[in-house]
Amino acid sequence: MIIWISFIALVSVFLFLDLFVFNREAHVISTKEASKFTALWVGIALAFTGAIYLIYDGNYINNPDQLTAVDASLKYVTGYLIELSLSIDNIFVIAVILKSFSIDQKYQHRILFWGIVGALVFRALMILFGIALINEISWMTYIFGAFLLYTAFKMIRSNEEEFDPKTSKIYKISRKLFPVTDRIEGQQLFIKKMGKRMATPLFLALVVIELTDILFALDSIPAILAITSDPFLVFSSNILAIMGLRSMYFFLANLLDQFKYIHYSLVAILAFVGFKMILVNYVHFPEWISLTVILLSLLLGGIFSKYYKTT
Repeated sequence: MIIWISFIALVSVFLFLDLFVFNREAHVISTKEASKFTALWVGIALAFTGAIYLIYDGNYINNPDQLTAVDASLKYVTGYLIELSLSIDNIFVIAVILKSFSIDQKYQHRILFWGIVGALVFRALMILFGIALINEISWMTYIFGAFLLYTAFKMIRSNEEEFDPKTSKIYKISRKLFPVTDRIEGQQLFIKKMGKRMATPLFLALVVIELTDILFALDSIPAILAITSDPFLVFSSNILAIMGLRSMYFFLANLLDQFKYIHYSLVAILAFVGFKMILVNYVHFPEWISLTVILLSLLLGGIFSKYYKTT
C-alpha cells in the first residue's frame, strides 16, 4: 500500500508544480517550451522503469502474476509506449475541439490541466473495473481483443471523416443543462452575469474533452491489459503517459498536418494488441516482440509522413 500512496503523492506533487509554479500565469506555450516539458515527462516516465525494477526485485508490492523485476520493467515500458502512442490520436481530437470553441492559446493549458485531472480519475476507475473483469471472467480477454480489432477497423474507415464538437450530443446536452455565454472571460470556467451563474466556452470545451477522453480510454485500457493485468503496472504506465499528454499537445499541435500516416501506425498497434489478447491462451508473445511492433509502427508512420506527402 505504501508504494501506491507514494506514487499517487508523487503525481499530486507534479500536478501542483505544473499549475501553481510553472504555469501560474496564463501564457502562450511555445514549441520550444513544450519540447522541453515533453522531454522532461518522457524522461521521468522512462526513469521510473528503474523504480519498477527495484519495487518488484525487492517484493515491495503485491505481485499477483509473480513477475520478475526484468519482466515487470519490460511490461511497464511496453504499456507506457502503447498509451503514449494512442495519446497521439487524442491530441488530434483535442486540437479540433479547442479550435472549434475558439480557445485562445494562452488559455488552453488551463483547460488541458483540468482535463488531465479528470482523466486521471476516470482512467483509475476504468483500470480497476477492467482488471476485475479479466480476473473474474476469463473470456473477457476475447471480448477486449475483438473490441480492439473493431476499433482498428473503425479507425481506418473514419480517417477521412471530419469531427465537429459543436454538432456532438455532448455539446448539445451541456447547453441544455446550464446557461452558457459565448464570451471568453480569461481563464474562468464560470462567470456571473445578471445574477446568474453561466458557463463559458472554456467549460464547454473541458466537458467535451473529458467525455471524449473516456471514449479514448475504452480503447487504451484494453490495449494495455493485453500486455499485463498487474494493477500497479497498468496504473503507473497509464497515468505517466497521460501526465505528458499536455506538453505533447503543445509540442505537436502545430505539426499535426505533417503526421498524416501516424494514424495508420495506431491502427497497426491496436490490431496487434487485439490479436495478442485473443491468442493469449494459445500463443505467448515475448515482450521484446511487442516493443518492436510498437516502435516499428511509429517509425514507419513517421517516415511515410515525412517523405510521402499526401495531396
